[in-house]
Amino acid sequence: MLVLITYDVNVVSEGGQRRLRNIAKTCLDYGMRVQNSVFECEVTPAQFVVLKSELMDIFDAEKDSLRFYMLGKKGRQRVEHIGAKAVADPIKDALIL
Repeated sequence: MLVLITYDVNVVSEGGQRRLRNIAKTCLDYGMRVQNSVFECEVTPAQFVVLKSELMDIFDAEKDSLRFYMLGKKGRQRVEHIGAKAVADPIKDALIL
């Protein structure tokens, strides 16, 4: 299923820069960055539970915010991109390593 994750981290608070980096790194383990604080993650329901748990352990609920948009199995069909910085689709596009 496709999950869109957005976050806002208070970087002026103590540990804010560290939380910001750790949230981004965790999201990169499961998906790809499409904007500064926005990630598209193609995960199974079990992977989503783990991802959400990892993110909940990192962020500070009193200072930061996380949002999860469940777009489902056909989520990629619902995404329309206009403008610069198009992101590769890991399902359709071949990756050369």
